[in-house]
Amino acid sequence: MARAIIEGMLSSEIVKPQQIMASAATDDTLDQVAEKYGIKVTSDNKEVAERAKYLFLAVKPNLHQKVIEEIKLTVSEETIVITMAAGVTLDFLRESFGENVKGIRTMPNTPSLVREGMTVLSVNDNVTKDELEDTLVLLETFGKVEVVAERLMDAIPAISGSSPAYVYMMIEAMADGGVSQGIPRDQAYKLAAQAVLGAAKMVLETGIHPGELKDQVCTPGGATIEAVATLEKAGFRSAIIAAMDSCTEKSKDMKG
Repeated sequence: MARAIIEGMLSSEIVKPQQIMASAATDDTLDQVAEKYGIKVTSDNKEVAERAKYLFLAVKPNLHQKVIEEIKLTVSEETIVITMAAGVTLDFLRESFGENVKGIRTMPNTPSLVREGMTVLSVNDNVTKDELEDTLVLLETFGKVEVVAERLMDAIPAISGSSPAYVYMMIEAMADGGVSQGIPRDQAYKLAAQAVLGAAKMVLETGIHPGELKDQVCTPGGATIEAVATLEKAGFRSAIIAAMDSCTEKSKDMKG
């Protein structure tokens, strides 16, 4: 995710390579990032924390406490601390950094790698309106952004953070179905993936309700309504909702 953020910012030309510094646990990662993006790198987390205006904590949830203990004394009160891991709350940031921390809790997703990400965020009261606007500009370099109340953040992994995995499973299943009918595997993946991409753009760009768009494809007595009926019999919708419920519960269990 850190690489997606770096690539998005640089591709947009809003941020120059010399304005970005990254730290990592291994020299191999640092060498790769420095060579690909031309940014400053270091193995010292404190060096990054001390210099950052926007500090992205791109580490797994269980590593936040360790990293924060290492850097918290070097982070300026003017620094905006941005998390991107499930369960890491604004209260956790306040307790870890202090009452004055400017905290932003985000949940991006992996399509950020192709600048089609969906990032949802909530902010604490120490972040000013101008600081929020500047942060949104940065996050929009790798996709869409929405701001929500923090009480909704536990539900975000299920609907946009983890959901690409569900879609990949559907694309794989659609391709398997195509292959079973004789379509070559590479073409089957392309056909299925483009259909999903096009359907998503129809929802986003037309503003038409998904149910109405579905009805437009289902001609009376046609093949599509037969497929839809089969999906309904198999519990397609309820399976997705159940998956989202379990994802949300797991996200709540991961709270810091």
